[in-house]
Amino acid sequence: MFKPVSIRRLLIAAQGVVIALGLGACIHQPVQQQQPWVADLGNGDYQNPVLHADYSDPDVIRVGDTYYMTASSFNSAPGLPLLTSKDMVNWELVGHAFQQQSPLAVHARPQHGGGVWAPSLRYHNNMFWIFYGDPDVGIYMYQAKHFAGPWSKPHLLLPGKGLIDPTPFWDEDGNAYLLHAWAHSRAGISNKLTLRRMSPDGRRILNQEAPIVVNADLLPEYRALEGPKLYKRNGYYYIFAPAGGVAPGWQSVFRAKQIYGPYEDRIVLEQGNTDVNGPHQGAWVQTPEGTDWFFHFQDKGVYGRILHLQPMRWENDWPLIGQNINTQGVGEPVARHRKPVQGFPQQVPATRDEFDTPELGLQWQWNANWKPEWYSLSANPGYLRLYSQYDALSTQKNSLWPTPSLLLQKIPAPEFSVTTQITLNATHTGDRVGLIAYGFHYGWIGLRREGGHTQLVYATCYDAASDRTERIRFRKTLDTNSIYLRMDMREEGKAEFFYSLDGKHYERVSGLFRADRGRWVGGKIGLFSAGAQASKGKSYADVAYFQVTPLVK
Repeated sequence: MFKPVSIRRLLIAAQGVVIALGLGACIHQPVQQQQPWVADLGNGDYQNPVLHADYSDPDVIRVGDTYYMTASSFNSAPGLPLLTSKDMVNWELVGHAFQQQSPLAVHARPQHGGGVWAPSLRYHNNMFWIFYGDPDVGIYMYQAKHFAGPWSKPHLLLPGKGLIDPTPFWDEDGNAYLLHAWAHSRAGISNKLTLRRMSPDGRRILNQEAPIVVNADLLPEYRALEGPKLYKRNGYYYIFAPAGGVAPGWQSVFRAKQIYGPYEDRIVLEQGNTDVNGPHQGAWVQTPEGTDWFFHFQDKGVYGRILHLQPMRWENDWPLIGQNINTQGVGEPVARHRKPVQGFPQQVPATRDEFDTPELGLQWQWNANWKPEWYSLSANPGYLRLYSQYDALSTQKNSLWPTPSLLLQKIPAPEFSVTTQITLNATHTGDRVGLIAYGFHYGWIGLRREGGHTQLVYATCYDAASDRTERIRFRKTLDTNSIYLRMDMREEGKAEFFYSLDGKHYERVSGLFRADRGRWVGGKIGLFSAGAQASKGKSYADVAYFQVTPLVK
């Protein structure tokens, strides 16, 4: 079937014509028109969230005039996303710190809710550093000379279950420290922060027995204190840490004159009268001019933990964050504000992929550690070839929940459309390929081989993590093995699925499907090609493109 000309190429060509005509100002807003969510309003202001996508537990730093960010990636691979920005509002995804997650054998299957929890990103001694906790293994360290990589092999700095949310700190006297929290589900304790001495090279813990420097069990109404970040300013040590739980919590700050305390506490940011629930866990960042800003997430259900940016200032050596700051120093999130830095164009992390380059777009992540034989971008140039993967556990459970070879990306906006064109080349009954919205509830539309025929299929699985099985809701025999597919998603993850034989006229096949989050992550969208039995590359699907666009109402 004919593959449409790459929309990306058309846009580039169109911009070239405009520039040639001397009308460069006319293309000031191409990103705004083509992306379903853009934080930069184009008038010097920005709107929150700055990223309406699941960049959970963000940490941000500045080096020179560039801002760098990483975030939790849990069971997905590649993991530890790497993003850069010149103004804290417009972000580009430039890579991942690792391609395969350690321990390799463990993460060969999806470890839903496991893997990378709450990393810290730092720049020290002319190196970038990332520390993160795997709640089932311990605290890992990575380092790199250049942010985009290559990054070092993972170093297991501190083994142990329930060790999470590490933050390194190098003091002015040459001593180095590691502050971390605890996961009650693995360690049996939580709501406490522990400080350990660390070798300056980040490779050894110098004291295995380490004091609890903040015990939130002793603080009224505190629960789930975690996600700390350790800083120093004006002779004070500051611990920025969230408490109260992921969805309903708040941001606290602790300060002390000595690194081991005693620390005094203050709540500095909470929901207040806004619709931004649980504003907490992130990073304090300062511009070269000395203005202060605070990044945090908001848990938004199926959309995951989306990224917000708040103005910040200091008063009496306490940070004041957001707006409507009361006499106790507690602020509320802003919905809009002047950009921290002016003069940079609109930019968002990539979502679409025309599959016309040698590598997959950086937005793609597999559901577990991936294998090169799962796909090819050269077998049919200009297309993504997904080889049908047989997974015995998925077949046994009649569910895609445990499938490693799902190719997924984050939900990028409150509302959007996804379109793709797929061709199924199947050898066995039950081989299938589809466009999927994936989480605890998942739904997909695609093609399935049945005997000597190709069927259009729409299927759902509700509460997949509880071993519920997949059900086919719609099927129709076709006289073609190539089809166009579309999914429209509206607020609260309300999705509908469509198909077309010509790429122009679409017919809806589903009722309203409510997409859902995953374990500690937002829902995802993507592609899969599953085999009813092993075919050694004989069964496959070719995908022409994956386009994410604003929802047309």
